[in-house]
Amino acid sequence: MQYPLLLVNTDKYKHISDQQLLDNFYADHNNDWLGILFPRYTLLLLGVCMKYLKNEEEAKDCVQQIFLKAITELHKYKVEYFKSWVYMVAKNHCLMKLRDKNKRSVEINENVVAAANEETDKTLLEQKDKTLAVMEEVLEELNDEQKKCIKLFYLDKQSYQQITDATGYSLMQVKSYIQNGKRNLKQMIEKRLK
Repeated sequence: MQYPLLLVNTDKYKHISDQQLLDNFYADHNNDWLGILFPRYTLLLLGVCMKYLKNEEEAKDCVQQIFLKAITELHKYKVEYFKSWVYMVAKNHCLMKLRDKNKRSVEINENVVAAANEETDKTLLEQKDKTLAVMEEVLEELNDEQKKCIKLFYLDKQSYQQITDATGYSLMQVKSYIQNGKRNLKQMIEKRLK
């Protein structure tokens, strides 16, 4: 594909309208007509790109990319209103760039968060292991009634009634042993973990 001569002296073509330039291009598919048309919109496109990208160098690069995309598209499709069409091409190009940039940023952030979460998870697991080890030790230090009721309730997942039937303790005693045993366990674990 032949690219337009963007260095063409466009002053001598000022009298030719955008529409006439497009018509000439569609008549002979000579990119030189686009080389006369595009410079008329360089500042407009630069403004659009600056509005979205907030970076002059990036905006200048985008204007060139938009012109190249416009050449390809104009060879495929007939455009009626060049100014509004090229404006939309520029806007969509910038939005795609921003989306790609955000996507990369999100991927980087997700990787950082995942690594931090792994470290946090590892720390939490170590803390839980330590707490469980201490809990096993202090469970043996509870009085027999509390120890028996706590084990049946929390480890064997039995109901108050099942514990009453298994131990012969009254329902009130079972509730009391579990409640007091739980409080004693918590206090002993906290002392050991300090």
